[in-house]
Amino acid sequence: MRLDSNATTVASPASESLWGVGLLQSRERSPLSLGRIVDRDREEGRRREESRRREEERERAQERKREGKLYSRDARSQITPAMALASSSPTYSLAPPTFSVGYALTPKKIKSFMQPKLEEYARLKGISLVAIDRSIPLTDQGPFDVLLHKFTGKEWSKSLEDYKKMHPDVVVLDPPEAILQLRNRQSMLQDVADLDMSNSGGFVGVPKQLVVTGDATSIPASVSAAGLKLPLVAKPLVADGSAKAHAMSLAYDKSCLTQLDPPLMLQEFVNHGGVLFKTYVVGDYVRVVRRFSLPDVLDGESRNGVMPFPRVSCAAESAENADLDPQAAALPPRQLLDSLSKELRRRLGLQLFNMDIIREGGAGNRYYVIDMNYFPGYGKMPDYETVFTDFLSDLALRRSQRTTRVESSSVC
Repeated sequence: MRLDSNATTVASPASESLWGVGLLQSRERSPLSLGRIVDRDREEGRRREESRRREEERERAQERKREGKLYSRDARSQITPAMALASSSPTYSLAPPTFSVGYALTPKKIKSFMQPKLEEYARLKGISLVAIDRSIPLTDQGPFDVLLHKFTGKEWSKSLEDYKKMHPDVVVLDPPEAILQLRNRQSMLQDVADLDMSNSGGFVGVPKQLVVTGDATSIPASVSAAGLKLPLVAKPLVADGSAKAHAMSLAYDKSCLTQLDPPLMLQEFVNHGGVLFKTYVVGDYVRVVRRFSLPDVLDGESRNGVMPFPRVSCAAESAENADLDPQAAALPPRQLLDSLSKELRRRLGLQLFNMDIIREGGAGNRYYVIDMNYFPGYGKMPDYETVFTDFLSDLALRRSQRTTRVESSSVC
C-alpha cells in the first residue's frame, strides 16, 4: 500500500548552501533569531501539508460520489474498507488513483463481481473503478483508461465506437463483435475445433455436435445422418447468460429427441469421470477449479427419455477437496492450459472468458472443451480480486510504457 506520510525532506548540499545564504541575508535585514525563523518555516510547512491533505480528501470524496459509493447516513449507508481506511487516518492517505476503469454491467453482475474487497485492492494499486451511467451519453463521462462491459446491443456498440474515436487509447474489454462469438453455440467452439495442441502435452478437441434449427420431428433423422451416438447433451443455441440459455438436458434414446425444443445444439456425451475443469482466463492469467459434473453413462445401462439437468457451474459442489480418484482429479498440464488460453485469446480477440474442459474417460491426455462463457462468474474463482487487480495493473503498466515510448520518439 502506498502511503503519503509526513516525511522529512532532506536537502541537497546545494540547497543547504543557498538556504544558508538566504538566512544570512535575512538576519542582516531582520532582528528575527534563528530559532524563530525555523519555527516560522515549520509552521508554514505544517499549513501547506494540512492544505494538501484536505485537498486530497476532498478529491477522494468526489471520486467516491462518482462511483456511487457515497450514501446518506441512514440504515442503507455502505462504507467500503478502502473508504474506512482513508477516512480514519488523519496523517496517511492511499495513493491517488492514476488508472481509471469505467464499468457497465448488469445489476446482477455488479452485485457478484464488484465486491468491496476488489474495490479495495484496486484502490491500493492506484486503480479507480467507476460505474458508467447508461442513461447519460458515454462520451460525456470519464475519461477512462479502460471500459469494462458485458453488452452487445447496436446502440451500446455505437456508444463504444464514438468513445473510442474521442479517446483512441482507451482499452475496451472486450469488443462487442468478439463477444458475440460466444453468444452462439454454433460459432462458440469453432476455434477450438481448428486447434492443433499436440505439442502442448495432450489432445484438445470438441465433442461431435449438430445444430438443429428446424422442426423437432426432424431431429431423429438428422442425428442418424450426422452419425451422432447417444446419449446426447441438448443445449439452447443462444448462450446469452439467461436462465433459458442454461436449460440443458440429456437425451438417452432417439424416440425422445422429438421432445426437444429447437433451435439447439446437440453434443455427444463423453464419459469424463464425473469431473469438470472450469478454466478461468483473465488476460495472461489462467486459473482452474475442479467441479463435479454428470456421472458416466455405463455400457449396457438402460435409460430412456430426456433428463433435464441443472447448470453444472451453479449446482455442482467444488471438487477441490473431495476424495477423488487421483487420475480423475489430476489437473490438465499447465503447458496445455497456457497454450490453449493464449491461442484462443488471439483467435477470439477476447481477454475475459472461461472454458468447461473434461478429460475423456477421466484419465489420459485427451481433453474436450464442451462450453465457453464470456465474462463468467469470476466470484466463484478463488482469489479473483487479486487476479483481476493484477490484470488491470498490467494494463496500466503497458499503457505507461507505451506513453513513455511515444514521448521519447517525439523528443528524438
